[in-house]
Amino acid sequence: MAEDRELEALRRRKLLELQQKLAEEQRRIEMQRQVEMQKQAILRRILTSEARQRLTNIKMVKPEFASQIEMQLIQLAQAGRLKIPVTDEQLKLILKHLQPERRNIRIRRI
Repeated sequence: MAEDRELEALRRRKLLELQQKLAEEQRRIEMQRQVEMQKQAILRRILTSEARQRLTNIKMVKPEFASQIEMQLIQLAQAGRLKIPVTDEQLKLILKHLQPERRNIRIRRI
């Protein structure tokens, strides 16, 4: 009987721990969702629709790079160092400056 009570108490503690972890995870996910929504709202204000589409295309191929660009654009806009709205051509120039230069590889046959 005492073992059954101890086992039941252990089960309750484990269940409580799992419920707390689940609640914490849900709060974290909700916070991430809110941050993403705020970020997208700011980007809608500072980018033209064509520039946003270009950034979306980049995000599909290089999500980490696109996130870095988004954060840099937001920071520049908040600091007043960015002419708003950013057009697609301006975004192309920004991207050109941010991307490392590619080395041209030539194969010569002798």
